[in-house]
Amino acid sequence: MKKILVVDDEFDLLTTWRLVLQLEGYTVVTAANGVQALSLARADPPDLIVTDWMMPKMDGVALCRALAADDRLMRIPVVLSSAAERTPPIEHPLVEFHRKPLSIDSFVEIVARLIGPA
Repeated sequence: MKKILVVDDEFDLLTTWRLVLQLEGYTVVTAANGVQALSLARADPPDLIVTDWMMPKMDGVALCRALAADDRLMRIPVVLSSAAERTPPIEHPLVEFHRKPLSIDSFVEIVARLIGPA
């Protein structure tokens, strides 16, 4: 079963994405910030990371940079989302930016396109 790490400091959104992905058959691990996410990814690399941009401790852009700098994690696709229109330059070859709000259907389609069905 494919594993997805979902990272967001908004509990309601984190819970919603976790439930949606679990219903699709994916295994889901969650983190409330980039520091926690990086630790989880290093301990057991996921197949995909879905992260918010603006979070405390380490934001999503800094998380993408840390992932790109790690040989074990640099090939994991990342979905970076934010309500902001533009992101700063991201130093990670497999990052896709999607503007919030994302519909559930769009979110599921993005995940399936990047890593296939569960």
